[in-house]
Amino acid sequence: MTNEEVTRLLKKAYGDEIETVMNYLTNSIVLEGVSAEEVKESLETDIQEELDHARMLGQRLKQLDERPPASMDFQANQRSLQPPESSTDVLSVIQGVLEAEEDAIETYRSLIDAAEEADDPVTEDYAVTILADEEAHRTEFHGFRKEYRGD
Repeated sequence: MTNEEVTRLLKKAYGDEIETVMNYLTNSIVLEGVSAEEVKESLETDIQEELDHARMLGQRLKQLDERPPASMDFQANQRSLQPPESSTDVLSVIQGVLEAEEDAIETYRSLIDAAEEADDPVTEDYAVTILADEEAHRTEFHGFRKEYRGD
């Protein structure tokens, strides 16, 4: 792995975090119903954390003499996090969050490996920190899914 791979993964993670902020915000606005409130509150809390992740990644890119991606560099990928047809379909949002978290976890694990290979302990540390947050989000939404499915 090279520094180019670290940079590529940092940019991917940055874009993913920004896309997640947009989708969490949209879903926290459109979901409705009594059973949606806890999920909406969690999404609203996670928005700031995901934005903080993007800020960290962007700062790291800047430290590596790279520019964080802007809107024209961006390609949306989170189909499963698009707002559901029915604003009360909380389970589909939960599933979308779980898919996005799994993707993020995979990206951060790859970034950890690439940073270790490139002898970049700062990026590795950032990725480990963010990975822990993403795993916590996944655990929380696994719990929501169990509640909604009656597992």
